[in-house]
Amino acid sequence: MNDPATHHPEYDPAYAPAGSPTRDHGPRHEPRRSALRTLAMAAAAAVAVAAPSPAAIAAAATPETYTLTIRHLDRDGAPTGTYRTNVTGLSGPGADTSAAPYDESGTVTVRLPEGRYLLDSTLDGTEPDSGTDWIVQPRLDLDRDTTVTVDARTTAPVDVRPQEAGARYLHSMAFVEATHDGTTRSANLMMSGEGLRVAHLGPATEQGSVREWIDTYWSGERADYALGYTFTSDRALTGLVRHPAPGALATVTVSAAAPGGGTGTGFVEIQPSAGPTVGLVQPLKQLATATFLVTPERGLWDVGYATPAGPETPPNRYSAQAFPVRAGATTTHTFDNAVFGPALDTTPGARPAGVRDGDTLALDIPLLADGEGHAPSAPRFHGALTTLHRDGVLIGTRQGAPGRAEFTTTPGRATYRLTATATHGSGPTAGGRTTASWSFTSAASSHPAAIPLSTVRFAPALALDGTTPAGALLRVPVTVQGAATTTGVRSLAISVSTDGGTTWTRVPVLDGLAGFRTPGPGGTVSLRAELTDTEGNTLTQTLRNAFRTR
Repeated sequence: MNDPATHHPEYDPAYAPAGSPTRDHGPRHEPRRSALRTLAMAAAAAVAVAAPSPAAIAAAATPETYTLTIRHLDRDGAPTGTYRTNVTGLSGPGADTSAAPYDESGTVTVRLPEGRYLLDSTLDGTEPDSGTDWIVQPRLDLDRDTTVTVDARTTAPVDVRPQEAGARYLHSMAFVEATHDGTTRSANLMMSGEGLRVAHLGPATEQGSVREWIDTYWSGERADYALGYTFTSDRALTGLVRHPAPGALATVTVSAAAPGGGTGTGFVEIQPSAGPTVGLVQPLKQLATATFLVTPERGLWDVGYATPAGPETPPNRYSAQAFPVRAGATTTHTFDNAVFGPALDTTPGARPAGVRDGDTLALDIPLLADGEGHAPSAPRFHGALTTLHRDGVLIGTRQGAPGRAEFTTTPGRATYRLTATATHGSGPTAGGRTTASWSFTSAASSHPAAIPLSTVRFAPALALDGTTPAGALLRVPVTVQGAATTTGVRSLAISVSTDGGTTWTRVPVLDGLAGFRTPGPGGTVSLRAELTDTEGNTLTQTLRNAFRTR
């Protein structure tokens, strides 16, 4: 990247009306006229008012414009042409106006409609390692001809770094947004090199109307760093210095599992949930763990993992979003590990996995979510089938993506059985089969209605290769998701098979833990859940060859 700073204004450069401002020069005094002449002139004026000319209409609709002059000075106080300046409308007649004026002399003029604007300017030094100055004026009230001086000498350093002496700087991003009269405009700057300096310009704006954050990313010997800080104020930042101690940071670990025996390299990413930001992306080998140290002050965080791609296989992408962190604590995420099975989005306001809309019944559920419930972007499967029965009669069969299907049925109230199946696995995990079968009653409604679906999640402690010790007493956490968490669970039975699903043994569930002993080395464990909620809706969920022993 030749330019260490890349500027991203919110709008493409554009410019509004040219022309001189309209000025009122006051009344003019006329000689005395006769009464007849006065009446004639009044009648003509009345006609003119009743039917204004197109030119008069256009003049009335044209907003007042003023000249904005912007002077750019470098760190020596000399005029500079190495700048990028954006002026973006916030309110008033110029609210939808933006401009990116430039003149190599360092002084540029532009005519803009009256209004409030956000101005931000990036000034680059003449030498590659001389750094970048970013100056932000969140309140530029253009109500007369105005001159603004963007002076690099007013900036102060942004010095946000870990205390690890050998940590290597990767990149950073600065973002600012200003709000006025219900409208928000923003600007940002991405840096691939160190040496950023920032400054506020102009008067303060309304308290709380300016939000700004700066994120920097570093690579250390044993961990990578994502250090971000956010501010809400009436001004943009002038400098920022933060050297957080290790105890002030939160630890986030991301592990790449390979229950199928893979040894390739995927990618892991981490970034704050509140964006935009550039985030940090690093390679991550299967069966390995990446460690990140992050700032709790930045709020919630997101992580993602992309599995290795094959010659004809796209990467499978997982994510965990908007999770909290705490200084001194560790948050762990493991992706692409067993047990694979159906999972529901439990986020408040999430779209239901099953919906009845008139005569249409649709299913969209991640049938092969990984052991922590992360939904894959491209689930690995060999075949998938979904069927729907109405009062015991098959009315449709669909093939395609696991857990996705749509059927047309009839309006009357009836009992339905919806069954989704997917086969999956390769190498040591070959023979995996996930089946979820739901029964419920439903009738056509005048608006979309959720189908009362539930799932059961199993979360055994497994190594990154998807195995657990042979012959060990295992306590497997069992969690119910979906409709049964609202209506209540009438009954829940858990069964285990160690012969690939030929025979099943019911096991006890105590305090949310299913207990049983694992088979010998190289064996497999299959799991089954049979659930009935208090309204009579049922689930039979079978996970054949759910995980292995070692």
